[in-house]
Amino acid sequence: MLVSTEACIPILLCPRTKETLKRTSSDTEDFLESPTLQYRFLNGQPILIDFSDSVLSEDSVFASAAGSPIERKKASGLMTPIKRLLSPQKSTTRNNVRRLVADLQQLPEPARVLIVGGGTIGQGMAPLYEHPRVQLYSFDVYGTELTQFVADAHHMPLPDDFFDAVVIQAVLEHVLQPAQVVSEIWRVLRPAGLVYAETPFMQQVHEGPYDFTRFTESGHRYLFRHFAHVASGASGGPGIQFMWAADYLARSVLRSATAGKIAKLAFFWTQYLDALIPAPYGADGASGVYFYGRKSQTAISPRDIINYYQGAQR
Repeated sequence: MLVSTEACIPILLCPRTKETLKRTSSDTEDFLESPTLQYRFLNGQPILIDFSDSVLSEDSVFASAAGSPIERKKASGLMTPIKRLLSPQKSTTRNNVRRLVADLQQLPEPARVLIVGGGTIGQGMAPLYEHPRVQLYSFDVYGTELTQFVADAHHMPLPDDFFDAVVIQAVLEHVLQPAQVVSEIWRVLRPAGLVYAETPFMQQVHEGPYDFTRFTESGHRYLFRHFAHVASGASGGPGIQFMWAADYLARSVLRSATAGKIAKLAFFWTQYLDALIPAPYGADGASGVYFYGRKSQTAISPRDIINYYQGAQR
């Protein structure tokens, strides 16, 4: 379950210097201060962003009251079952989260788990939020009732060796320096701590100007080269990718997002073909990929990644 913002405050650090922060107050505002820098609160959550090295600007964050930089529409009415039809829970994610929870249950104390990009509950992640022995810490570049603080993942305002697991789902495509974010994940994990990541491979641009990067299955593994491999593969196969391609082809030809949604609905059934596709072919044509691993003191080499390749083109 989610811990409170108040429970987070004692561990929070300056994102730029990693100095300890102290809470102070004025007549109208609360702050967290290091010896050299000061961070304000918005809606009860500290804004811990190093604006000198972020795509976000201080003016825009405070003008929007730490709202999302993009519009996030919630499905309602007739659109709710349609959204479920077009985006059902992936069995791969469900199974991987079940495995993560089982691994965390082996710990003698309640597990500390960090959700990077936790402004919404990611697909298939509900078991982590519901488990009584999982203490969830969550941040995003915007604040919601599901976050305890606002931060940029390139500079996590968190201590070394603190978390038992980190989950980062559908986030690494939205950061400018994925390797820096993964390095931060490595830093905040305790020895042998777990990471679970899902990232797009063959998926069209979404979230507009905040979409930067894609990874093949091998490239994703090399991104997490300082982690020992537990499991990896496609989190969404060629069938899902085909459905997305139909959407973007229609919206591009007809200059209409509505036309894209109609095309996507017409080809929703192709996602179920993924169940028939062998894993090597799925990896080569995946819509998205996942990696599950443990923090390690050794890294795989460039030559190792050639031998690692799991696709069908051997």
